[in-house]
Amino acid sequence: MSTTPEVLFVCVHNAGRSQMAAALLYHHANGRVLVRSAGSAPADTINPAVVAAMAELGQDLSQEFPKPLTTEAVQAADVVITMGCGDACPIFPGKRYLDWQLDDPAGQGIDAVRPIRDEIDRRVRALLAELVPVSR
Repeated sequence: MSTTPEVLFVCVHNAGRSQMAAALLYHHANGRVLVRSAGSAPADTINPAVVAAMAELGQDLSQEFPKPLTTEAVQAADVVITMGCGDACPIFPGKRYLDWQLDDPAGQGIDAVRPIRDEIDRRVRALLAELVPVSR
């Protein structure tokens, strides 16, 4: 049994918020957390404004793609963070569920996506501090 926490980010299309959150947590965790993202109704591609906003932070999402939400992904996760997927996410006992209310970047330009990205980054850093406290 792994002691590395696993986090699953879920939104409807897995083309914006959940992709940004997964990339940011993966970056900040530096291997200390397993990270996945998925969508209850995955889009065909990631939102180009999201790709551009993440590139500004040095995060390359060009090889990423929307993935479908699976029961297995939820079962494997210690923490499931939903972002507007409503009741589509299966609920399993013993999992920690968080619902992050965030604006949807769908159809938005980069100027609207930046504040969403920055809020996700703030929340991801706080989550990481809870999951993997820094030893002093």
